[in-house]
Amino acid sequence: MDYAERLTVPLRWWVQGTMLIATFWLAILAAVPPELEYIAWLATAVALALMGGVFLSYGSARVGVVDDELRAGRASIPLGLIGGARALDAEEMRRQAGVEADARAYLVLRPYLKRGVRVDIDDPRDPTPYWLLSCRRPDRVVAAVESARTR
Repeated sequence: MDYAERLTVPLRWWVQGTMLIATFWLAILAAVPPELEYIAWLATAVALALMGGVFLSYGSARVGVVDDELRAGRASIPLGLIGGARALDAEEMRRQAGVEADARAYLVLRPYLKRGVRVDIDDPRDPTPYWLLSCRRPDRVVAAVESARTR
């Protein structure tokens, strides 16, 4: 394995989600009579479980270079079919995902990660022109791709 990264949800999302659920708990607790306050606790437990499941699922995507393949989310591509990789700063990433985007591109984007990598695809049979991947360390992803391609 040359490089691997999991695109986990940031701590601030967990804190904000927990505060939102606590607000719902308080509102339900104020709305029901004391003998039915278990409803507030039950609803809170269900909401916390749902939030945890959604955040863990959304943050489970991985980006990495493993066994001469680039893997991103559920997809993988042999490094021999990659034309090149380029690290993008926040502004370039915003443009590539916005006004300069190609609808055929494969995207693994996370709104909490501002930087990323553009990987051009050099396969005439593949209609996907490039992959656009959010990541925390785009320079390391590019270095891993280039290192694995030269081996």
